[in-house]
Amino acid sequence: MRIGELAERTGVSERSLRYYEKQGLLAADRTGGGHRQFLDGAVDRVILIQQLYAAGLHSKKIAQLLPCMRDTDGGPSASATPRLVADLSAERDRIDQMIAELVRSRDILDEVIETASDGVRAQALADARP
Repeated sequence: MRIGELAERTGVSERSLRYYEKQGLLAADRTGGGHRQFLDGAVDRVILIQQLYAAGLHSKKIAQLLPCMRDTDGGPSASATPRLVADLSAERDRIDQMIAELVRSRDILDEVIETASDGVRAQALADARP
């Protein structure tokens, strides 16, 4: 499939797809006219790349990780290394910490909203009295 079709099927811009290719995250063959030609499996790969970006990984880490992902038969890849597992565990711990911080921030915001709502209700009652 051509880059436009891949962009349409994944919801990712052509510019991003070219960036993925430049970073070694996505491979494309070239037609005689120099156009990129992607295999059907590129759709799943782009979706996976997007998920890894959403998890907070950067392109260099994703490039290290992709060859170690499960093989097409579902079995673990032989390319995984103990170092990669340790790096990914550290990334997961970083994400867990961010989640905990966000939950704390939400809890504080909930308290502020509750306090402000109480104040608004009290003022509305005071204003309603003759």
